[in-house]
Order: sequence, then C-alpha cells, then structure tokens
Amino acid sequence: MAGTLQPQQLMDSEVVDPEGHKIGKVGNVYLADSTREPEWITVKTGLFGTKESFVPLSGASMDDKGVHVNVAKDLVSDAPRIDADGHLSSSESAELYRHYGLPMPRTAPDTSGGRGTSGPTPGRGERTAETRGMTGDRDRAGRAGEREQAARGTGDEGMIRSEERLKVGTEQVEAGHVRLRKYVVTEEQQVTVPVSHEEVRIEREPITDGRARTDGKLGEQEQDITLHAERAVVNKETVPVERVRLNTETVTEDQTVSGEVRKEQFDIQDDSSKRHRKS
Repeated sequence: MAGTLQPQQLMDSEVVDPEGHKIGKVGNVYLADSTREPEWITVKTGLFGTKESFVPLSGASMDDKGVHVNVAKDLVSDAPRIDADGHLSSSESAELYRHYGLPMPRTAPDTSGGRGTSGPTPGRGERTAETRGMTGDRDRAGRAGEREQAARGTGDEGMIRSEERLKVGTEQVEAGHVRLRKYVVTEEQQVTVPVSHEEVRIEREPITDGRARTDGKLGEQEQDITLHAERAVVNKETVPVERVRLNTETVTEDQTVSGEVRKEQFDIQDDSSKRHRKS
C-alpha cells in the first residue's frame, strides 16, 4: 500500500497502470501534511518526459517492475495541468481528487492562504514534495530549468545510447583424465630353429685284390652304431624393449560462441507533425 512506500524507493521508478501499461517515471513525491506519508507522485510524460502529471498513490504497490497505481494511463494523461513546484493549493488538490474520482481526505481547515508556504500546511489536501537526497528546492529548480530548456529545443546535452557486447575470454577447466596402466597378455609365438641328426648310410666297397683276410668260414656277424640327433630346447627370459610415459601438449583450435545482447534504441515522437519514427 502507499503508506508503506518510501520516497527514496519511489524516485525515478517506472509507473504502471492496472492493465500493465507503462505511464512514465516518477519525478516528485508529495507527502501528506498530516501523516508525512507519500500521497501523490508526479509522472514524467510527453515528448522526452518534459511534462509531469499528478498520480494518486491510494492503493498503490511496488515491486521490481515499478510502482503499480490504481488509475488508468489515459486518466493520467487527461489530468489537470498543475505545476509541480513543491506545493499544492487547496483548490488544486480538490481538482485532482475530482478528476480521479477520489474522496477528499478530512483534514484541518486551511490557514495558509494558498501556494508558497513552507512545511506541512493544515488545510484541505495541501501537499509538500520530497525529492531524492532531500535537496528539495534546488533539485526542483534544476528540473524546471531542464524542462524549459527541452521545451525550447536549445539543449546541448543529448541522450546516450548504450548497447551490450559479448566479451569473450578463456578459462582453464578440467577436461578429463588419462591413465597409463601396464598388464600382461599371453600370445602364441613360433620360432624356426635348425636341428641336425645322424642317419645310417651303408657303404659298400668291393674287394678286388684278395688281401682281405677271413677265416674261410661262413657265419653270422653284427655291428652296432649309436645315432645322435639335436632337439629344440625352449627357455624364456625377460628383457626390456620399450619405455612409455604420459605427457601433455597444447593444441589450439577455433571455437564459435554465441549469446544474446541488448541495445538501446531511440523512439522519437514528433507531436508537431504527427510523425513517429525509431532510430
């Protein structure tokens, strides 16, 4: 509710009507003399926000999207034109209450005699403004000068357009683990090795000179010879054959990244020629 809102929270906040339409931004906050709680706000509307309209805070609430008021945007646009100079007279307050269809608050009789008084004024709806930083008159005078300069179209300062851009860098992250492990496998291996063996060969030699001596008798006789052969013998031995170690190297490659960025654009409304264009 309006009674829980603080002037510092309200300043420069977006004002939204019950249908979700943005009305403008808060320019000034007006406090009730009797309760010192926010009662009215002025909303910057019109071309470049140079016009301020009074909006009631009765039943208003606030969240991260802005101040939600209980009056429609069109009703704010048609509100009576009253200068936001820091004070409302009784007649101006009554005119605003009638426009918004709100009942006049019951307060003490007005003895101020009109505009220009300082501090809380007992009366029929008198209000006083509180601005950011509590600098009051100096801030209001500065804003009035800015509005007048914008109305004349002679201001040197323009609006700055900003946009977001992707700022891409790199960071070192863990990408995985590599483990080197040694284990034993068994495989069949064939090796050809030459081996030799002895074989019997019968040699026959004819006797022609008759010099061979025999006993002249026939009979049985035998001769025994031992044969030899080589046999393949397999033995195993372990020998080092290779050294393996883990190491790293840096490989650079191109990678495309994408992301959404926002940028500001200008919306120009020219009331004199009824033109509307974007830039």
